[in-house]
Amino acid sequence: MIGQQIFNGLTLGMCYALLAVGYSLVFGILRLVNFSHGSIYAFGAHTALLLVSMNLGIVPAVLLSLVFTGLLGVLIDKTALEPLRKKNSIPIASLITTIGISNIIQNLLTVFFGSEKKAFPALFNFGVISIGNIQITWTQICICIVSLGLMLLLVLVVKKTKIGLAMRGCEQNPKAANLMGVNVNFVISFTFFLGGVSAAIAGALISGYYQIVYPNMGYMAGLKAFAAAVLGGIGSIPGALVGGLLVGVSESMAATFLGSTYRDCMAFVILIIVLIVRPNGLFGKKGITKV
Repeated sequence: MIGQQIFNGLTLGMCYALLAVGYSLVFGILRLVNFSHGSIYAFGAHTALLLVSMNLGIVPAVLLSLVFTGLLGVLIDKTALEPLRKKNSIPIASLITTIGISNIIQNLLTVFFGSEKKAFPALFNFGVISIGNIQITWTQICICIVSLGLMLLLVLVVKKTKIGLAMRGCEQNPKAANLMGVNVNFVISFTFFLGGVSAAIAGALISGYYQIVYPNMGYMAGLKAFAAAVLGGIGSIPGALVGGLLVGVSESMAATFLGSTYRDCMAFVILIIVLIVRPNGLFGKKGITKV
């Protein structure tokens, strides 16, 4: 039973990791916790469902949803956050703005899609593999492979490409990066695009796993992913992966041994413990001065 729950937790944790990456990317550059990220995740899942219902096919629908959700991230930055940066607003203004945007997106999803839960087509439904007493579905295996592959791709983008170099420059010192010819606003918008894409992938994978979508699905998932990002060290992509896996496994074990009532609270128990014992997280950098 323990092995089964560990693998279930790892599957869930990989999706949390993809969501946590979005928090880490934005925080790494802006030192901003983007609380609209959970709603962006819900938007990605609903967009994929809408496109599937238009008979585009599951793969083209998911790919198009990545583009639309990435563009939503850029739209949020351009219309709400960039004007605040230009006015040198205090950091709390941007933080509150992302909370407001989160509510706006949730309400719009309710208006256009309805508040009820809707069926989502299964992804990678190729059967079950048995290893001893452990039952592993191909859906779980494919979620782990896709999530891990995308995490590695993100690391390569950040570490090995010119735009990734610009992102790291903006993370270290935006003013110096601007003086060196880096278009800081473009880099920030690109970061929001990447965050939106990762959220859309997580939304499609989790929706395909549970075969259900609803407008508020991003609220709890977003908070858990934020806890995962803090656990791993917010701003760190490897930290987001480790944090997501730990939160996913902890949640699965809590549901098994304590009951499903306690599964959602595990992420916040971990968050509180991490903030007390190791505020910078497992892979976080010291010296962060603002949120």
